[in-house]
Amino acid sequence: MSPPRQPVPAPNDGARTRFSAGAARPPHRIRRVGGTLVALLAAAAVLTAFLPAPQGERRQAAGPAQQLRLGYFATITHAPALIAESQGLLGQALQPQGTELVPQVFSAGPAAIEALNSGALDAAYLGPSPALNSYLSSGGKSLRIIAGATESGASLVVDPTITTVPELAGRQLATPQYGGTQDVALRHFLAEHQLSDSVSITPTSNGTVAQLFARGAIDGAWLPEPYASLLVERYGARRLVDEASLWPQGRFPTTVLVARTEFIDAHPQTVARLAEANTEAIAWLNQATTDQQVQAVRQALAAANGASLPNGVIRAALAEVDFSPVPDGSSFTTLVQHAAEVGLGQPGDVSGLIDRRWVRHQEEP
Repeated sequence: MSPPRQPVPAPNDGARTRFSAGAARPPHRIRRVGGTLVALLAAAAVLTAFLPAPQGERRQAAGPAQQLRLGYFATITHAPALIAESQGLLGQALQPQGTELVPQVFSAGPAAIEALNSGALDAAYLGPSPALNSYLSSGGKSLRIIAGATESGASLVVDPTITTVPELAGRQLATPQYGGTQDVALRHFLAEHQLSDSVSITPTSNGTVAQLFARGAIDGAWLPEPYASLLVERYGARRLVDEASLWPQGRFPTTVLVARTEFIDAHPQTVARLAEANTEAIAWLNQATTDQQVQAVRQALAAANGASLPNGVIRAALAEVDFSPVPDGSSFTTLVQHAAEVGLGQPGDVSGLIDRRWVRHQEEP
C-alpha cells in the first residue's frame, strides 16, 4: 500500500445555486431521497402526434403524463441530463403538456433501477449494466432504452507506482457500486488477466472513492468521469486502463436513457418530448466550445450536488467522453456476456431492448 496522501476536502453541503441560462424557469420544488439523493426540477409539456407502440405492447394511451419522474447522476457521463435540465431544454419540451418534471439525483445504477422497478421513477439515465439486468430478469418487460447519451468516459486509475497490469496483484481497488457498469468492467478485466483471486474489490460511492484514495486506503478504482479525472488531476493517479482501448473503435456505452415499458405505453407523447430534449442537450454539448461546456456543466453539477469541481477536472473529464443520442446496439450483447462471465448477470436475448421509435424520431431533420 502506498503512503497516505493529502486528505480530500469534505463536500460542501451548503445551499445550492441554480443555473439560470436559457429560458425562464417555472417555480419548482426539491425532492431529497435518502442522504445522498437530491432532486432538481423544471416544467412540463405536450406532443400532438406519436407512433403506435410495437406489436404486443399496444394499449390505450392515457395522454401526456401528469408527472415525469426522471433519475440521473451528478456526473460528467450524465451531462446530457444535467444540460437538459439546467439549460431549460426539458422544461421547454414538456411545458405545453402541463407535465410536472420531478428529477431525482442518484449515486449509482442499481439504486435507480430499484426505483424504476418499484414504479418510483418513470425514466432514468443509467449505465447499461443495471438496465440490462432489469430487462433480462423481467423477461424483457421492465424497461426500454429510448435513446443514447454518453459513450466512453471510464478508466482504471491507480497509484502512480503501479505501471503495469500484473502489478495489480495483491492490491485493493474500488468501483462505484456492486453490480454497476464499472464494477462489471473491472471484474471482467481482472478475469481476463487471471487476477480475480488476487485483487480485492471494494464497491463504494464515487464521492467516497476520492477520500479513500487520498488516505491510501485503496490503490485505485475503475470509475466514470469526472471521478477518474479527479483522481488523476488532484491526487496524481495514473490512468492505467482507458476502457475505450478495450472496445472496437473505442466505442462503448457509458450512459443510456431508459423508461419503464408501462410508462412508454401509457404516455408516448411525454416520452417523445424527453427523447427530444435529450437530443437537443447533446447537440448543445457537441456544438459548444470547451469553455462553454466547462462553465455549464460546472454550474449544473453545483446545482445537483451543492458543490462542484475545479474547471481543470471538468475540462479533463469532458475530453474523455463522447455524446450521442443514438445507442450503439451492437455493444449490449457483449455487455451481457461480460456480466454473465463474472457472475453478475444472466445470458439472454437483448434484441428488443432498444425502442427505436424514439431513435428514428431523433434522426429526422
